[in-house]
Amino acid sequence: MVEPGFGMDGGFAIFFIFVFAIILISVISGIIQWNKNNHSPRLTVQTIVATKRIEVNGTLRSDDHFHSTPSTTYYVTFEVESGDRMELVVSGREYGKIVEGDVGLLTFQGTRFIQFDRDV
Repeated sequence: MVEPGFGMDGGFAIFFIFVFAIILISVISGIIQWNKNNHSPRLTVQTIVATKRIEVNGTLRSDDHFHSTPSTTYYVTFEVESGDRMELVVSGREYGKIVEGDVGLLTFQGTRFIQFDRDV
């Protein structure tokens, strides 16, 4: 016998709470990272562009059932003189201007990319 109130409605409530908790954790993580970046020093270092990559997220249309628009995130990995590497998210515009093997000055704050000035 099914307990009253725990059938489909109870399952939906648990699912809703689970999804809400995931969203809340994501928002809190983003705020913590944003705050940490704001309190980090702004640094400019000599680097070489080691690699670049693109990540595409989203659902494609399938018989008009899914209507999500894909989103693209652009990453560039910079290597400093000590050999340490850091991967930063950049805009699509910056991604298009940066080439693997470029040498220049990287300005960043925490995990936030500010700019990259290629040596001429």
